[in-house]
Formats: sequence, structure tokens, C-alpha cells
Amino acid sequence: MFFNHLKALFRFLQVPRGSRQIVFYSEGKNYWVHLEGIIRETLKLSNSSVCYISSGKDDPGLSFEHEKLLTFKTDEGVFRNWIFENLDADVMVMTMPDLNQFQVKRSKKPVHYVYVQHSLVSLHMIYRSGAFDYFDTIFCSGEHHIKEVRAMEKVYGLREKKLVRHGYGRLDSIISESAKLPTNQKISERKHVLIAPTWGPHCIIETMGMEVVDILMAAGYRVTLRPHPQTTKFSFDTIKPILDKYQSDDRFSYEANVAGQESLLDSDVMICDWSGAALDYAFGLGKPVLFIDIPRKVNNSEYTKIDIEPFESSIRNKIGVIIKPDELGNLTTLLDSEIKPISASDYVYNVGGSSRIGAEAIMEILEQS
Repeated sequence: MFFNHLKALFRFLQVPRGSRQIVFYSEGKNYWVHLEGIIRETLKLSNSSVCYISSGKDDPGLSFEHEKLLTFKTDEGVFRNWIFENLDADVMVMTMPDLNQFQVKRSKKPVHYVYVQHSLVSLHMIYRSGAFDYFDTIFCSGEHHIKEVRAMEKVYGLREKKLVRHGYGRLDSIISESAKLPTNQKISERKHVLIAPTWGPHCIIETMGMEVVDILMAAGYRVTLRPHPQTTKFSFDTIKPILDKYQSDDRFSYEANVAGQESLLDSDVMICDWSGAALDYAFGLGKPVLFIDIPRKVNNSEYTKIDIEPFESSIRNKIGVIIKPDELGNLTTLLDSEIKPISASDYVYNVGGSSRIGAEAIMEILEQS
């Protein structure tokens, strides 16, 4: 692998400077859905090649074929970090926060960094302090992102960034895939429940995953367990007992690939905590969410300095119902509660058309570089 990464690095460095004006970086397959539409539209608008670098060997973007797209596989360590620190390009587009905070640094050369949202959640509670400070442009999914960035700039005395009223590519993708479903699709007699929480020591799978699955399976529901990739990576020991108990039951499914949409489209209701997946589900499909009210996922202990209620908190009662962990006995009753869908366009920019907006913004940045 070392030599493969080295060869890819040399191949990237051999690309003529004029052919690597725009570079996209992806952490892996789960982020392709957030970049794919923008890349497709950028390729239509750009007169030169576009580079795509990914740290995921199974990233669909690496096998995406286009005469103007150059793809490169790198690691998550020394090679990637060297590329970032020595990057010679005009624009770098990425979904990974914390630029210049840890190992991944801004380039020593003048590069314009663009952040693309990979969730609809707020920027000041779930993300670490300073996660967006070193970006030049931030693509915003909705008005809440605009307000949050400007508030953070004011509170911490930061330089003003360029903010683009972009939208959210994953939402567009979910809506598009949903529209392809046949209208006469057979409805299962058993309600299908999707468990799709966030990750961390206080989250659903890590603390009560077995109990929740036990209740649902005993009540006769179809159940899909869709853990966050970080849970799979760092806390698989909390998932394994559930799989050992239920993987042979045809009513139970396990979905390790969160980039897929099959379970989102097929399920009737989602059980969640503080994951941004709940917002994708409610806005994209108009389906209800049952929130188990675990402690907030706070990665920025100073988030209250930004006097804005986090979007994922303020929207909960509008897209679902909330149950406390000690009330799981009422779980099945609440799953049958009727929740009216709300309009995504009331909260998210350019629903169905964010890709073109993003590509046009990137080309404008390139022209000004």
C-alpha cells in the first residue's frame, strides 16, 4: 500500500498545473453522495480537468469515468497530509471539517478552500470549536448555517468568509431516488423501522441498542440497524451481540454502508438521537422520526456562546416525536403516532438544484483566483 500511495502521489504531481486548478478531496465512499452532483456540474462548466482525491479505496468517485476527471487514491495519514500542506491548486473543495486544526493543514501556497456540508445539523454544537475557521468559503445548506457562521465570526473576531446559499446534495439525491419508486409499490404488513443514530458513548447503539432492537423485534416489526460509520469503526463490540442474536431472523437487516439509500426509501419510520440522518429522512422523504432523548451530542463545549438554538434541536418537534430513555416501554405506541410532513424548501436552499449552484460558485471562485 505504501508504494501504491507513493505512485499515486507522483501521478498527481505530474498533472500539469493548468489541469489541477480545481481539486476535490473525499474521506471515502460515504462522502461521494455529497460531492457527486457538484463534480458532475463542475465538469460541464470547466474547460480543464478536475482532480478528485479520496482516502477510501471503495469510493465510487474513484471509478467514476469522465474525460476531464482525474482520480487519485491516497491514505488518511502521511501522504494525504503532505498533499494538503504542499498543494499547488486554485481551489480545494472538501466535506471534512477541522482544516488546519490537526494533521491536515492549509497549503503553504495560496489555495482557496471550500467547505461543503455533509449534514444539515448546526455548525456550533456537534462540530469542534474552530472546525470551519480556516476555510475561505462555506457552502451553506440553509439560513441557519448563514446565521451560525456570522455569529461565530463576531464572537471570536474571525475574518469574514464567503458564504454560498448552496443547499444539500444528499437531500437532492434522496428526493430524486424517491421519485423513481413505483407508485403501486406493495406495502408490507409489518412496519419497517430504521435505527440510524449518531455515534458516541451516550448514543443509542452504544447505550441501549440491544434493548431497542429487542422491543421492536418482540413487537413484530421489521428492523434495519444502520450504525454510524464511527460506531462500526470504534464500537463494533456494541453491535456484534445484536448481530449474533438477530442476523438469522429474516425480519432483521444490518446496513453498514450509510451512503446507500435503500433502507431510507423502504422504511416507514426512523429511530434516531442527534444524527443529521434524521433531517435527511424527514425533509427528503416526509417520513416521521422518533427521537430517543439522550444527552445532546456536544463536541464544542463553548457552543452556548453562540446564542442560537441548534437547528437539530429546534426542529425535532416538527419532524417527529421525542421519547425519554426510561420510557422505552411506550416505544411501539409512539411509533404509530401520525406526524405531518413539512416542506424541505422552508429550511433548505435550492432543493433539487444545489449541484448547479455549487458548481457555479466554484467556477466564480476560480475566475477570481
